[in-house]
Amino acid sequence: MDLFKNQKDLKSHLKKMLPSVKPVGFVPTMGALHEGHLSLLKESEKMCKTTVSSIFVNPTQFNNAEDFQKYPKTLPDDILMLEENGCDIIFLPSEEEIYPDEQSRQKHFELGYLETILEGKFRPGHFQGVCNVVEKLLNIVEPDFLFLGQKDFQQCLVIRRLLYLMNSKTKLIICPIVREKNGLAKSSRNLRLTDSEKQSAADLHQSLSDIKKHLNPANFPELKKKAVSYLEKNGFKVEYLELAKTKNLELISDYIPRESLILLVAAFLNNVRLIDNLLINP
Repeated sequence: MDLFKNQKDLKSHLKKMLPSVKPVGFVPTMGALHEGHLSLLKESEKMCKTTVSSIFVNPTQFNNAEDFQKYPKTLPDDILMLEENGCDIIFLPSEEEIYPDEQSRQKHFELGYLETILEGKFRPGHFQGVCNVVEKLLNIVEPDFLFLGQKDFQQCLVIRRLLYLMNSKTKLIICPIVREKNGLAKSSRNLRLTDSEKQSAADLHQSLSDIKKHLNPANFPELKKKAVSYLEKNGFKVEYLELAKTKNLELISDYIPRESLILLVAAFLNNVRLIDNLLINP
């Protein structure tokens, strides 16, 4: 496994090895790796000859400075996990490498509706920061395939929009959510939860599952109200719980039989913000 800290050396290495490295799969991360990240590596390993993964905690996508400071950092363990799970190249850029000046942080992307709802509404500026760093990483790695996890479903659609804006040939692969035995979606932020909080956090997935089980064309508002009430009585502060069309994340209030839909939720448990989603008629 090769490790690079600056883009010039990484680009030179990939160019020198062409075409033997093709196709190239890319798994961008912010570290604090878990089985969800490893599932992306495994998918890349199945589809690609070379897998590149980056670790960079991107400051421009945090609309909360305290959240940025508290984001888990486990670099030595992360490098070992990548080495043992099929990663061929690790890119570990510094902040200065990605953002050499203030202007490099300021590019604006036309994301439209996706930036105004759900994560976009509650985390203003978040998706601009995501697109800023992902565009830079894609231009450095130039992958054939980009592997992202379904847990950040709205972000996946934002990145699909970014690839369109870039006129990129990179193909986006969205991989299923990996969960704990109790249903809690694997997340780097889970490291900030106590054992008892991890048990409580499983209520997010259970609430979505209950809604899906009982959903009919007329009762989503009632099921939503009941779920939010239950979660808030059990220690959560719910930001949103919504039903949307999978293809474009258009929010809807009534279940549409046979249409591909998705339930999405975001909530704080104490000071840790958690998100989850569940596909309906995938």
